[in-house]
Amino acid sequence: MKYTFIINPKSQSGKGSMIWDLLKPELKKYQIDCDIFYTEYAGHATKIAADLTADGGEHTIVVLGGDGSVGEVVSGIKDCSKATLGFIPTGSGNDFSRGLKLPVKPEEALKKILKPGQIVPMDVGIAKAGGTYRFAVSTGIGFDASVCHYVEKSWMKTFLNRIHLGSLVYLGTALKRLFLNPLYEMDVWLDGNEPLHFQKVYFAAAMNQPYEGGGFRFCPDAKTDDGLLDVIVVSDLPRLKVLCLLPTAFVGKHVHFKGIHIYKCKKVRFEVNEKAAVHMDGQPSAVGSTLEAEIAKTQIKVIVP
Repeated sequence: MKYTFIINPKSQSGKGSMIWDLLKPELKKYQIDCDIFYTEYAGHATKIAADLTADGGEHTIVVLGGDGSVGEVVSGIKDCSKATLGFIPTGSGNDFSRGLKLPVKPEEALKKILKPGQIVPMDVGIAKAGGTYRFAVSTGIGFDASVCHYVEKSWMKTFLNRIHLGSLVYLGTALKRLFLNPLYEMDVWLDGNEPLHFQKVYFAAAMNQPYEGGGFRFCPDAKTDDGLLDVIVVSDLPRLKVLCLLPTAFVGKHVHFKGIHIYKCKKVRFEVNEKAAVHMDGQPSAVGSTLEAEIAKTQIKVIVP
């Protein structure tokens, strides 16, 4: 099997390059046939994946980076049905690894990729908000996307990544944005049915996996291969109550409270009464009043333990 490695050297606040240097001897040890590409700017992984898969052939692509790097690669692949994906987590949130129960330590992740336990199909999401993207984990509008926007600019992200506590930056930013972000009126269309109307909405997300935001299990029953999106809308709750509910979201117990709305569908459209932040796989992607998401017709294959 030939591998193509797409490396984000700036992941984990610059540690991605160091981690990759530690892993390279394993490739020589196993005499792995591979090509190696390094990303240089936001969106570069999408271009690399697009150029790589333009030949229409089968490819095994290993991403070293965060959830955003996975999303970029998936967005670039010409035909997901002909691609097999491996992932070495070096990001802050690592919800992709969490959802698929992949090894957290880069060394273990590489070993599982070089000696695959199994290869499973995974749904791919398609989102439209100022452009068309694919996503592997989730897309959202409102509070959760605002957290992603502010995390990208936070000096704390660099500091906490250095001490291996990168996911805490999401929690800290979430607590701050909870009291500063506006609330929205929102209409939600599920599979083209009559719209559902919500007031005082904090955020809404369409999820392909259970986790987002560095470990929040917002849609605990989400499955990566069922051909469905899991949708969460959080609305009409006092801010202090949301603050109390946030810890329960780490274990998925928030779903039992009033104001937490969970749905399953193949396609969803969110429309808010004013412009709001939008994210794709934890990466800031747009600011707008609408977000559409659906499940793609073809799945991608993923290497898992």
